[in-house]
Amino acid sequence: MTIPTMTPGITRASDGIDGISWDILGQTYVPKQLSEDSFAWHATLPSGTFVPPHIHPTQDEFIYLVEGRLDLKLAGEDHNAAPGDLIRLPMGIPHGIFNNGGDTVRCLFWVAPTRRLFDLFGKLHGLTDPNEVVRISAEHEVDFLPPDEAA
Repeated sequence: MTIPTMTPGITRASDGIDGISWDILGQTYVPKQLSEDSFAWHATLPSGTFVPPHIHPTQDEFIYLVEGRLDLKLAGEDHNAAPGDLIRLPMGIPHGIFNNGGDTVRCLFWVAPTRRLFDLFGKLHGLTDPNEVVRISAEHEVDFLPPDEAA
């Protein structure tokens, strides 16, 4: 996919880029902004869902928590975040994201630079096999950690 140059404007709350909404392992991701320099998406994480520990070797990642509570594993340490908190996940640092709070989490994620993440989400949409998710993610510069390294 050719990544567009960012244009000025507003992406409305109910809209995503080109009407896209991805289901990735029970979570809903709606892309809000895409350029070569950055990619942002709104995420809805139902209670009990999570993103296993992984590394982005070529991107910094950020999460602005709008609603709910997240537990995180960041560089081997446990953390938690509440509404209004900004989570910083530097490239190369292992991190996992867990909704253990009992309520739905709503947040805004973004990465810089975009690299291959937008394409990855399109390929992961609707997949239910975790092994296939790990394989495809590795082809798109997201490396999931084996369970013994994630603890």
